[in-house]
Amino acid sequence: MNHIQSVCVYSASSTQVPEAYFHVASELGRMLAGQGIRLVNGAGNQGLMKACADACLAAGGKVTGVIPRFMIEQGWCHPGLTELIETNDMHSRKETMARLSDGIIALPGGCGTLEELLEIITWKQLGLYLNPIVILNAQGFYDPLLEMLSRAAEEHFMRPAHLDIWKVASSPAEAVSLLLSTPCWDKSIRKFAAI
Repeated sequence: MNHIQSVCVYSASSTQVPEAYFHVASELGRMLAGQGIRLVNGAGNQGLMKACADACLAAGGKVTGVIPRFMIEQGWCHPGLTELIETNDMHSRKETMARLSDGIIALPGGCGTLEELLEIITWKQLGLYLNPIVILNAQGFYDPLLEMLSRAAEEHFMRPAHLDIWKVASSPAEAVSLLLSTPCWDKSIRKFAAI
């Protein structure tokens, strides 16, 4: 079992997504608090990001939010987090969230969430991030992306071994279980990054 003290959760900031996703985000937040795992996220004050953070805090957990200055100036920052880290830009925000985390869980989301997930997958492929990455495929949201990644391996845009970079969960309970049980990545795999 991994010793997980903190997990970075990527997720949507939209308030318009179906209610089922909010339930999943809240359940994940409660589960992280129950396991004593600190939630690290983008410090947003709406959408699944807020739902997960609020549920974690309400259950006695701790949340570290990482947000660039321009988003604070726009009023997009959650006001009630345990800790808030301000960064200069989006790049340093993502680097900071990864550095603070012992693992990643990706909830459904839009372009920002997809970009974060694909970047951390790339970092792991290159041996720059070694911790577990779990895609929480609620409502089958990530099915098209997973199919695309499988095709990329089938057509030799990546190696079949790279499909082990991430694990897929269908529920928050399974996501946390995979987070705790997935071995850290061997950075020597980076020599296989090239095809």
